[in-house]
Amino acid sequence: MIAFPPRPLRAVTAAVVAAAVVLAGCAGAAPGSGAGAGVGAAVRAPMARGPFVSAANPLAVEAGLRVLREGGSAVDAAVAVQAVLGLVEPQSSGLGGGAFMMVFDAASGEVTSYDGRETAPSAATPELFFDNGRPLGFGEAVLSGRSTGAPGAVAMLAMAQAEHGRLPWSALFGDAERLAREGFVVSPRLAGFIAATRGQARTRWANAYFTRADGERLVAGDVLRNPAYAETVAELAAGGAEVFYRGRIAREIAATVAGDPRPGALTVEDIAAYQPIERGALCRPYRIYVVCVPPPPSSGVAVLQLLAMAERTPDISLGADSAAAWTAFARLQRLMYADRDRYVADPGFVRVPVQGLLDPGYTAARAALAPGLTGAAEAGTPPGGVLAGPDATNEPAGTSHFVIIDARGNAVSMTTTVESVFGSGRMAAGFFLNNQLTDFSFTPTRDGGAPAANAAAAGKRPRSSMSPTLILDREGRLVGALGSPGGSSILAYNARALIAILDWGLPVQSAFDLPNLVARGDGFGADTERFSDDLRAGLAAHGVTLRPNDSETSGLHGGIWREGPNGWGWDGGADDRREGVAREEAVGSRE
Repeated sequence: MIAFPPRPLRAVTAAVVAAAVVLAGCAGAAPGSGAGAGVGAAVRAPMARGPFVSAANPLAVEAGLRVLREGGSAVDAAVAVQAVLGLVEPQSSGLGGGAFMMVFDAASGEVTSYDGRETAPSAATPELFFDNGRPLGFGEAVLSGRSTGAPGAVAMLAMAQAEHGRLPWSALFGDAERLAREGFVVSPRLAGFIAATRGQARTRWANAYFTRADGERLVAGDVLRNPAYAETVAELAAGGAEVFYRGRIAREIAATVAGDPRPGALTVEDIAAYQPIERGALCRPYRIYVVCVPPPPSSGVAVLQLLAMAERTPDISLGADSAAAWTAFARLQRLMYADRDRYVADPGFVRVPVQGLLDPGYTAARAALAPGLTGAAEAGTPPGGVLAGPDATNEPAGTSHFVIIDARGNAVSMTTTVESVFGSGRMAAGFFLNNQLTDFSFTPTRDGGAPAANAAAAGKRPRSSMSPTLILDREGRLVGALGSPGGSSILAYNARALIAILDWGLPVQSAFDLPNLVARGDGFGADTERFSDDLRAGLAAHGVTLRPNDSETSGLHGGIWREGPNGWGWDGGADDRREGVAREEAVGSRE
């Protein structure tokens, strides 16, 4: 396996969570009263435990449950789920991409985040996507070799599994190898992306993979085999992550990146040098709960900022049928996105004012601006913030999220991606390569201003909207977990789900089924068809005119530990905009 660096000061324990609640000056209701009561933290509940898996494809869910049945941990199951998702849902994630993972350790109460975000090659400069002194068009950049960073998902999973695994690494790839060799049925959603007439679905790599022997394009119901992927996961199982980063697979990745059009500079040395990072968790109170997300370069801090502002905004609590609540939510988003876009980036390269963005005085002042906000918001100046240049990042679609709880109560919340649909459209060793580097700001400065925080640099990780979430009670015990894909809209999707579950008290599936409303800049993107006529009219009366969202739609997956008619268990959900399921398997009594 890869030799990982020594562990830093990392995990958040129940005691630290309690201290964070006090330091944040939280004025939330006492347990058992107020908004969100009854979700599982409001009364003394038995320990939350599984097996429970919620993911975007039933084959991946079954692979995870199989590992849990065999005594594996939540992190063990995450390896299996990712290996299968990368095969059956290649438009969204895979071995050639990156991820962020949140882990809850039931025995110690520790919450840890793992950063598997890709890194730019050593030859990268702030003008990574410039040609002849001008930025490339976004589509040209995605399809170029320049868009691919050193993949991080495999190394991140190996690091987490070395610390939290119970089964041998070699036992975690059986479903993925079998499905790749024997074939799997192409789902309607995958078939829809295969049918695209341009972009990544029509590269020479994708054309070879998605064309049948009779020359016709694959359609839903066809069986797709991938012997190259089977060989890759078999090598991974036998040799560990080391074979991915220092062997045939790395050579194939580098060779593919170096091909036309517009070859990239990622080398086998860049791939071998990749290191995941164990960063610790960023936790803050919301109502009677504590919400934990990864720190930057994840944008989880922005979700926490929005929740902090929501606690200062009474209209938020009016519920899912209130146009005033949705309007307030949209205005808070505009403030949140303005700050996120200006400040959040790789903390190894820029100073990210995390504590300032979450400072109670700052979030109260930002929330006070919301009622009068009629257009795009300007970034504020949080304590410790140094105003950076305007951002020019275009964050497209192509991501997945899953949640796993094992029988001991350990939990994983993981968001994983190859960035755009089918990543860069290039394949190596049976999987698609990421186009993660297009998550950097294409223009490193704007109009002679200061450098953009999210400008490219050698070895830098692009900012990410991925924000996998864990929910604890005020004693630091697991209550739930969720997350979503969606490009920059992830922040809106996750925040809406958290408010709907924890504040409005909705069942998880009902919360996931709600319409999406995304307010970044001066527009309002939405699942317009999911808003009732009355609610749409009410929003328009508040100045919120909806248009179809131009980002990837949500793919929320997760669950909340609740008491039901048959005792305590997982109220799980799988976004009906995807093809996933949420499944719980009983293990003994939960009374």
